[in-house]
Amino acid sequence: MAESPLAPEWLRLPADANDLAPGLWPRTATRAADGAIAVAGVSAPALAAAFGTPLYVLDEADVRARALEAREAFESAFAGIGTSVHVYYAGKAFLSTQVARWVSDAGLNIDVCSGGELAVALAADVDADRLGFHGNNKSAAEIERAVAAGVGAIVIDSVQEIERVASEAARQGRVQRVRLRVNSGVHAHTHEFLATAHEDQKFGIALGDAASAVAAIRSHDSLEFLGLHCHIGSQIFGADGFASSAARLLALHARLVESGPVPELNLGGGFGIAYTTADTPTPLGELAESIARIVGEECERLGIRVPVVAFEPGRAIIGPAGLTLYEVGTTKDVPVTVPGTPEATAVRRYVSVDGGMSDNARPALYGAEYSVRIASRVSEAEPALVRIAGKHCESGDIVVYDDYLPSDVAPGDLVAVPATGAYCFSLASNYNYLGRPPVVAVRDGEARVIVRGESERDLLARDVRIDERNA
Repeated sequence: MAESPLAPEWLRLPADANDLAPGLWPRTATRAADGAIAVAGVSAPALAAAFGTPLYVLDEADVRARALEAREAFESAFAGIGTSVHVYYAGKAFLSTQVARWVSDAGLNIDVCSGGELAVALAADVDADRLGFHGNNKSAAEIERAVAAGVGAIVIDSVQEIERVASEAARQGRVQRVRLRVNSGVHAHTHEFLATAHEDQKFGIALGDAASAVAAIRSHDSLEFLGLHCHIGSQIFGADGFASSAARLLALHARLVESGPVPELNLGGGFGIAYTTADTPTPLGELAESIARIVGEECERLGIRVPVVAFEPGRAIIGPAGLTLYEVGTTKDVPVTVPGTPEATAVRRYVSVDGGMSDNARPALYGAEYSVRIASRVSEAEPALVRIAGKHCESGDIVVYDDYLPSDVAPGDLVAVPATGAYCFSLASNYNYLGRPPVVAVRDGEARVIVRGESERDLLARDVRIDERNA
């Protein structure tokens, strides 16, 4: 069978539309003897029967292993240049009390960026000293709670916030450790990066304003300045963007050292993963070695001591360890004009599932690409180009824009979308009054709910008029 003329250039016709491409799926994902996808020994049909669909599934052993590997990779690389590393798990990718414990057990600190995320980390009994608190608009209540809890570092995001944090720390009789978020002028995405003089974004302050901001921080006895923080983007492949950003930050770091201690440098996160077979993310070990070499060389050139370095991986730890299960409801063949040849048409098969943009907003928000496989069986039918559509009243409600599935995909089939561990649960909504799906952890042949799904009763419980009517 020939490739569909509607397929994007990067998508290749698979030799077997049942195969699970390496790098896209949780490490324990396999095809069971009956052809169903299984994760950690638990089959997709068994998961769907027990917990329903849509369903977020996390491979617990995979998450734990990736967290440990990330810490060890950065520690090893930076030990080679004579310094230590703090590795923070970026909680915004996915945070629950169980996940917080998994990554904490692996020796990672945790970044939070709201009072709610802070509450989850504290409820998981993570030592507050191992938490970093981000955010461009922290409320007074959030700052008060973070200081009172003993959060290890608050990331200052604006000049105004210096006074807010200093005042609250002084009121509580504490010395609060802080970092200053700066914009290096480097923005990176996938394999490309752009270096400019300024960045037009809501986070951080310009490099040119950083020295005066640090002086303001140091003027307060209630604040302890740890160092600079920068985040250059998301889903980054390769070290070039980090190299350019690190060089700019270290030049400023060297100037700041002349007037006081600057023990740390936080280079952020944004490390990419594979969502499709076209993605070739750089392994974290290689990235760590490359960034460490760059930092070491720059510090030697500047004649300064190598600081303690911090990183914030999130997606790279949780993303590949998750998948989402859906049940197919309808299929529909739609004739579409072939681009560049208006006289020709080809068929795009729309496969509608029982979830959509409420459980994975990334395709609608960013045009994010995903992959898909039938999860309940295998098939020898020829591959057909499909588009996995959600059930919401939006034409942009797409889960997977383009992939090949066996052409006999039909209502009642289960399909699995891999690499959904990051930013799917975090961005989930109740659009069209759909309840957010449960999250199930699988390990050693067993499955358990770690975040309960929402029922219609849950959704109606917040409706005040219903409460009044039943009073």
